[in-house]
Formats: sequence, structure tokens, C-alpha cells
Amino acid sequence: MTQRVVLASSSPRRRELLRRIVPAFQVVVPDFEEGTIHSPEDLLEAARGKMQAVRRKEPAALIVAADTGVFVDGQHLGKPTDTAEAREHLRALSGRWHSVFTGLCISLSGAEREALVETRVRVRELREEELDWYLADEDVLDKAGGYAIQGKAAAFVDRIEGDYANVMGLPLATLYSALRELGWRPDRERPCVGRGG
Repeated sequence: MTQRVVLASSSPRRRELLRRIVPAFQVVVPDFEEGTIHSPEDLLEAARGKMQAVRRKEPAALIVAADTGVFVDGQHLGKPTDTAEAREHLRALSGRWHSVFTGLCISLSGAEREALVETRVRVRELREEELDWYLADEDVLDKAGGYAIQGKAAAFVDRIEGDYANVMGLPLATLYSALRELGWRPDRERPCVGRGG
């Protein structure tokens, strides 16, 4: 069975990741205001809200929605508002383990699969000159925790436990299993297209 897949996200990283397992999908940016994130469970609630917002426009599609956050000692480190806050986030992560959680919601005609996926990441001790080097060149303001593991911050990560793709924003192993459970099968003929709204 081939199902039309819709990604409920404006994130270019999620588009890139989804394309690795779903060759053909559409993008619909959800009209949804995220609330304040206090806990990992709030990420799942946000993903559910994104899915429902897109479901109203795409009643027959298989919808994929996600929200990702970084937590250290139970504190959520969101997207920094400026480079000074990004530096503080990175200082908080330096020399320690933290958790990256993604709330994932997949929906098709009343059937849903939800998951809260955790990946543990250890950042080695960071010197101030390393933070200077990183922040001078990396666009960090749209990245939870102030870093992107697929960019220069890869040099800072010395251990990881769990799904690497989850740290980028979409846990592919969990997503793939959920899509298969809902009857999705690959279709290599149609290109990915984007659509806002």
C-alpha cells in the first residue's frame, strides 16, 4: 500500500532526514503555537498539536509530526535567543551527559502511533576559545541547546547512546517502524514537494 506522506514541519533538517527513508512526501507547515516546554512530555504534546493542525488540511494523508528538545539535569535548553545564551547552553553541556528527546506523532485516518524517544549525548570539556571558534561560524539560533551535531559541534561530542538521527530532530528507526505498522511502503516515483500554510 502506498500512502501520501505529509511532514508537519518547517525544519530543513527534518526534511533531509525524512527523505532518507521516505522518497516521496509533501511538507505542510503547521499553523500551531508551541507552548513553553518544561518536560519531555511537553514535546509529545507539541508534536500532537502540529499533527492535528495539519490533519485539518490533509484529512486523508499519513502525517508525521515531531518536536525535539535538549535537557540537562531536568532543565530544558531551548533555542537560544542570541549567541550569549547559546554560549551559556554550551557551558551547561560541557563535560557532561545530556538527553535529547523527540516527541513523535504519526497519524493516518484515525490510527495513530506516538513515541517519546531519548538519545543520551556526552559533550567533552569545552574551552572558551573553542566556544569562540564554534559560535563565530555556526548558526545556532534555530537549534535546541545551541548546537547541531551534524555541524561543527560533532567535534565536541565524544559519546552517544541511542539514535543519532534523533539528535538531529527525527528518530528514524522509531519512525520507520511506526510507518510500516500503519501500512506505509516506499514509493520511489514521486518527488518531495513543499507547501506552506
